[in-house]
Amino acid sequence: MASMEETIKSMLCGTTSGGSSSLISASSEWKAVAACAAKLKATHLRDALENADRNANLLTEAEGIVLDYAREKVDGDAMAALFALARKANVEAKRDAMFNGDVINETEQRSVYHVALRAPKGSSPMLANGEDQVAKVNGVLDRIEDFSDRVRSGAWKGATGEALTTVLAIGIGGSYLGPEFLCEALRAEPAAAAAAAGRDLKFVANVDPVDFARQVAGLDASKTLVVIVSKSFTTAETIMNAKTVKNWLLANVKGDADAVVRQHVAAVSTQLDLTAQFGIAPENVFEFGDYVGGRFSVHSPVGMLPLALQYGMAPMRSFLAGARNMDEHFASAPLESNLPVILGLLGLYNSSFLGYECKAILPYAQALLRFAAHVQQLDMESNGKSVAMDGSKLDFAAGEVIFGEPGTNGQHSFYQLMHQGRVVPAEFIGFAKSQAPVHLDGAPLSNHDELMCNFFAQPDALACGSHNDDPHKHFDGDRPSLSLLFGEVSAYTMGQLLALYEHRVAVQGFVWGINSFDQWGVQLGKVLAKQVAAALKDAKTDGFNSSTSALLAKYIAAK
Repeated sequence: MASMEETIKSMLCGTTSGGSSSLISASSEWKAVAACAAKLKATHLRDALENADRNANLLTEAEGIVLDYAREKVDGDAMAALFALARKANVEAKRDAMFNGDVINETEQRSVYHVALRAPKGSSPMLANGEDQVAKVNGVLDRIEDFSDRVRSGAWKGATGEALTTVLAIGIGGSYLGPEFLCEALRAEPAAAAAAAGRDLKFVANVDPVDFARQVAGLDASKTLVVIVSKSFTTAETIMNAKTVKNWLLANVKGDADAVVRQHVAAVSTQLDLTAQFGIAPENVFEFGDYVGGRFSVHSPVGMLPLALQYGMAPMRSFLAGARNMDEHFASAPLESNLPVILGLLGLYNSSFLGYECKAILPYAQALLRFAAHVQQLDMESNGKSVAMDGSKLDFAAGEVIFGEPGTNGQHSFYQLMHQGRVVPAEFIGFAKSQAPVHLDGAPLSNHDELMCNFFAQPDALACGSHNDDPHKHFDGDRPSLSLLFGEVSAYTMGQLLALYEHRVAVQGFVWGINSFDQWGVQLGKVLAKQVAAALKDAKTDGFNSSTSALLAKYIAAK
């Protein structure tokens, strides 16, 4: 009888009982979806939208979120085929394995357990590495609350006795994009803004010294707390920036060097020995499990610590509750009404069956100005793969190029291409209420209503197009999109939104049969950069191909 480990590996890799391996594209279910896609190619979305029954069936509402995908190139038969494909790919079993803390990241032999970060106190135990992660996670959250309360109240002071009112978060990738997104999303939310009055949160990510210089310009070091975010505490860019900010603190804060670091630096890391070597007090280091990947870490201390320092812990607990709500929906809802599943299947359909390589993320809310950047990393680092879990080469396109901008800014930027150039499936995200409502005297609509008029108009313009005898003014239409409508931008709904996109990315990877939770593509460039660094140290240009050597020589000469 096969062991549980063998069963999970077989499920993830798509192996049959005989031990052979096959890609999902070899299945009859895949071919059925392809047949639906081919059939629907001849039906213009303008005509499809005339079918009220179809439109009603392609609208799903759950957990206060409305998903309208009537402007996608699907119908009932296509969706039924996609759900059958999901079942063939064991999406439900793979989801359950993730929620059980099983090792589903095969290449790194790790659990994928970021859902444990959102489990409140009193939840059923969630085991990983032999420990109940619910108790462990909430213990760290309590420490974050205590520390952030002391800093925010002024009980924790800097080395010169000043209250620390500015937080400088040092991190890159997942240690920066998610937290920065949420920081911006809450900046104008009334309760969060009131809680953050008199405080500031800044982020330094790029190793380019200009990033650091811009962020510290005008800062009073004696009133600044630095949070270094690096799980390994060896990430090259982050550690270089950490050393730079340490020098800045020591140069600008009077007092004993050890005391300055102890009072002005905290860290999010799992490497207590390395943080101690840096001079950070153990009680100022906040850990999280190795089962949390960087791009899935915003609900860990990676996001919770800097954001709690800015906004207090109450919004952060609401943020966690929103994510937990989406976790429970994803874990329990039938595939046919499961928001992450539907989003994931539509993304897969557009990419692998219709051949669209890009996806535009279009939030009609300025508060979400950094959401597309977060999804870009979340999606492209997760699903930018070309081999299946068992190492076999994919024979279909997987992954999408993600970009986006808040509406209506994007309309005056890249929408021209979307309307009359390449076909780019779009995801519109709107909110019924504004964080900062304005209704000018005499105006027929509020400013927010004017914004939302565009939210409703653009999907129809893309889908239906407009005929004009002048070819320069003609719009073909038939360009797919979906729309998500939330009630408001709040910590809770942002928790829902982030978890929704995390899970939809996982669903796509589950169906494609790839490992969405490793990122080996990040490593090769780092290795080569170290070789260049060694050469630069000695001002040498040999050891590279002639093109690189020539360009390196130009750089050395121009320094």
